[in-house]
Amino acid sequence: MNGVLTPQILMTKADQACASARALLDFGDVDGACNRAYYAMFDAARAALLASNAPVKPDIGKTHRGLISAFGDHLIKNGPISKDMGRLLNRAEEIRLVADYTGDSVERGDAEEMVKQAEAFVTTMRAHFMPKDSNNNNHGMTP
Repeated sequence: MNGVLTPQILMTKADQACASARALLDFGDVDGACNRAYYAMFDAARAALLASNAPVKPDIGKTHRGLISAFGDHLIKNGPISKDMGRLLNRAEEIRLVADYTGDSVERGDAEEMVKQAEAFVTTMRAHFMPKDSNNNNHGMTP
């Protein structure tokens, strides 16, 4: 393994994180579901930045704020991604911080919404930035 994360690898990671978020939610682990939902969005945002050929360093995922800022600067400010998608990513980071670091638990309804939003975010990034498979496979995500 060469350690290089390509857009395709990052989208696969995003898909897996979405599936994990859904499973954790079904299991009743709302904090864990929020964590995985956020990382699904984080990986999809990173994949989108790299696939768009935005002028970012390959290690753009080194800091969360750096990635979110670059996502806003390169993909939201002048398009093609809507400001609503940017807000979802910012909100997901806020909820993940609550789930992971404050000792407070996220409400189940908020976690359910976050998982749905992560699935929509990943699907949107794939639709905008990832070439279609020859088999028209969308890696288990609904369009």
